[in-house]
Amino acid sequence: MPSPHAHDALWGTVRHSLAPRWAPWQPEPGKPFALDAIDPSAKPFSTGSKAEDKAAVEALAVELDALQNLFYADKRYKLLVVLQGTDTSGKDGTIRGVFGRMSALGVHAVGWKAPTEPELAHDYLWRIHQQVPQAGDITVFNRSHYEDVLVPVVNGWITPEQHQQRLAHINDFERMLSETGTIVLKFLLHIGKDEQRERLQERLDDPAKHWKFSMGDIAVRKQWGDYRRAYDTLLGATHTPWAPWTIVPANSKTHRNLMIVTVLRAVLQGLPLRYPTGDAALEHFTVE
Repeated sequence: MPSPHAHDALWGTVRHSLAPRWAPWQPEPGKPFALDAIDPSAKPFSTGSKAEDKAAVEALAVELDALQNLFYADKRYKLLVVLQGTDTSGKDGTIRGVFGRMSALGVHAVGWKAPTEPELAHDYLWRIHQQVPQAGDITVFNRSHYEDVLVPVVNGWITPEQHQQRLAHINDFERMLSETGTIVLKFLLHIGKDEQRERLQERLDDPAKHWKFSMGDIAVRKQWGDYRRAYDTLLGATHTPWAPWTIVPANSKTHRNLMIVTVLRAVLQGLPLRYPTGDAALEHFTVE
């Protein structure tokens, strides 16, 4: 595995190469952030044709699978992909559309629910740390530790001082992960309020999707403005060089997948991945 300094330099080089295309969809360090200033219907990575975009997602997903196999064999790196967003923003759909073609070997999805009693008996990052990727693995978080600076903040369960503490804790936690060989990519799936209404209604209208619907979703929807403000705060405070956020306009499901798979492909291509050297004693061995 590369030394921490070598990993930081390499990850910095990869980020720098992607910066021009990423920059419009990332918070600006040191400046207030407003999620509502970004159009959730935008399609910056689109070809202009939905059919071509879908074909591109399929082709890139196949390419990503090959890169993931090499990533797993190399075992010098770890990749944590955070998918965060409101209800119906498409976290499950992203996992299916972007990661669905990958081998189960070395790719893991972790869905985060409300903490259990044993989890609540520890610090709030305890359960998160247990699920971060090991060498060679790609781990995808469906929701994440960012729920702990959203739900408690909106509902007034923690003080403003505790809120600021948690934001600092998260930055330090992610910096530790990065400095010990984990590449951290964070995607905020950004949908509009009208789009969410349509998706929630679709769940009610389709018997096959009733299981996805919860009256709790309606209660959270009523707090839309409060959640937007909480997202503005966390995005501005936790967009760091070692764990950057990318805002993904996600009203279009196809574009959402295209943008994320494009970024992931570019990141993996930027790493000097290689297959490990085989045993020299086997060079001339013949299986009989």
